[in-house]
Amino acid sequence: MKELFFMGGPQFMSILTILLIITTAWIIYHFVVGYKSDQPNPEKLLRKIGYGKSIGLFALITGFLGQMIGFVAMFSAIEQIISNGSEAKPELIFGAIKVTMICPIFGILIYLFTISLWFIASMIIEKKFKMK
Repeated sequence: MKELFFMGGPQFMSILTILLIITTAWIIYHFVVGYKSDQPNPEKLLRKIGYGKSIGLFALITGFLGQMIGFVAMFSAIEQIISNGSEAKPELIFGAIKVTMICPIFGILIYLFTISLWFIASMIIEKKFKMK
């Protein structure tokens, strides 16, 4: 896992990890505070928990941004290799494409985790306050 982190580019992978921590903390914090509250407003609570879903979506988009920047770097490197008179080997190209896929996969996993947390928290809140 550590190799994938550094292979995917520490800049974007760090940002994605921070977004994972923020979205998890956001949803759990608002869920716990709202669930233990004596006079909660369930609609407001669900809206706040839903903001965590937006942070997860931001992580997904950040992952794809990392991939696009990786593609630009890959194409620049291939262009440099070709301009030096060398041949761009398929192994090099496929390896570079594999590396560019790491950030979006991590972003997708973060978003799926966020959606799961949001769904579980929403179901528990709706059940507790018997919302329809």
